[in-house]
Amino acid sequence: MPSDPLPAWVLTRRQAVGDAIRAARGRRQLSQEALGELTGLDRKTINRIEQGTHSTLLDHLLLIADALDVPLADLVR
Repeated sequence: MPSDPLPAWVLTRRQAVGDAIRAARGRRQLSQEALGELTGLDRKTINRIEQGTHSTLLDHLLLIADALDVPLADLVR
């Protein structure tokens, strides 16, 4: 069971993943809405993931990586 609140390093890494997604999305010149359409995820979900305020599923990260045509490892460094 995760500790509550989460350790600071988890929140920092979550933000880094969001930053990587935002940067990759920018390189592809996609809006959050367009990425949502490609992945089947709601634009609000994409926003929360990018802001680091949303704990996301691995499945969602896989969909995002595929839609952005980047290896998953590039998003979760």
